[in-house]
Amino acid sequence: MPYVTPSHPAPSPGRPRRGGRWSRAVSTLAAAITLATGAALVPPAAEAQAATVAPAAAPRAAAALERVADFGANPGALTMYVHRPAALPAGAPVVVALHGCTQSAQVYADNSGLNTFADRHGFLVVYAETTTANNANKCFNWFQTGDTRRGQGEAASIRQMAAHATTAYGTDPAKAHVTGLSAGGAMTSVMLAAYPEVFAAGAVVAGIPYGCGVDVVSAFSCMSPGADRTPAAWAQAVRDAHPGFAGPWPRVAIWHGDNDATVAPRNADELRDQWTAVHGLGQTPSRTSTLGPNNTRRSEYVAAGGRTAVEVNKVPGIGHGTPVAPGSGPEQCGATGTQHFIASICSSYWITRFFGLAGTTTEPPTEPPVDPPTEPAACWTASNYEHVRAGRATTTGGYAYAKGSGQNLGLYNTFVTRTLKESPAGHYTIATGSCP
Repeated sequence: MPYVTPSHPAPSPGRPRRGGRWSRAVSTLAAAITLATGAALVPPAAEAQAATVAPAAAPRAAAALERVADFGANPGALTMYVHRPAALPAGAPVVVALHGCTQSAQVYADNSGLNTFADRHGFLVVYAETTTANNANKCFNWFQTGDTRRGQGEAASIRQMAAHATTAYGTDPAKAHVTGLSAGGAMTSVMLAAYPEVFAAGAVVAGIPYGCGVDVVSAFSCMSPGADRTPAAWAQAVRDAHPGFAGPWPRVAIWHGDNDATVAPRNADELRDQWTAVHGLGQTPSRTSTLGPNNTRRSEYVAAGGRTAVEVNKVPGIGHGTPVAPGSGPEQCGATGTQHFIASICSSYWITRFFGLAGTTTEPPTEPPVDPPTEPAACWTASNYEHVRAGRATTTGGYAYAKGSGQNLGLYNTFVTRTLKESPAGHYTIATGSCP
């Protein structure tokens, strides 16, 4: 493992030294630190496997990135780059992309394949980049509370990049999305939880549920073997990141390799539990299918109205990295010229579709959809206690949440009264004048 003793270059002027927990870690935890910070380090066996599947491609031109020198408030001391298609339409969507440890914005742009679909479909890609001044291995600090809270550190800087994309490039603020690999995947979870009103959807590649790691030691445990919590507990961590937010919540796609020895595949299931519970859905998929020539297994969790709120994509036979499929075909993308981009399936193609940037959000269902009920909506006015007792709501952490929509109804007691509308059956929302 090449990073045995992390170094700590001097922080930027005017910015407090980051990573104080690292400097206090004893030397025996040095190897653990590299993993705990989400380092995208594929074990040698996995690297050999990837090399066997796809020999190194011929050198290719680096992606054209534009550095943005001033994008506004930057408490996390990050750097912003953009890839702007030649003909970016007004009101275009934006995808914020977060690299893995030891990587850079340029490496992620050159290999992930996102720019291929930005050029094809006309959306802006914002690449956030961290430095060794923030983290010795250039990992986003997904496990440091000063960087994962709303309005603080790296999370606030990334949010500001999305805002700057609207003011400087004319992107539609309602069409902002975020994705990332490994530590960038874990940071994607942070952004979806801390800023759910900013991002319509996100895609977590080989990442971690929000609220799992709060320091180096706990982060290492989150990576492997992973943390086992109830869906309700995971969902509460997300709700606590932005108290009072009632939705709509971002849609979430999860990508993970079956043979990931760095971030245990169990994390994909815990992420599923977290975001299905946030959306008020169960953990049994609405439909399943396979994608691509390698039969990636997709499970979809469908919300009221038939749109997929959460999907899990488990990629067979690969370790820790972003699945790519070099080539010029319509479903191909990316390159394998550096570590942690593994020849398999073009995940960026499917992520773009999930975000709704290619004219559709999901593949056709493998089973015929169920027609929505035709009966009129039913309404109930009762206390939160009675709604929970009648099965119209659930309770977590002293609050009541409407089943189906997951809307926060307020304190779970007999004194708070709400009117709930049921439409379709089993899906409840707070009535807004449409009930008698």
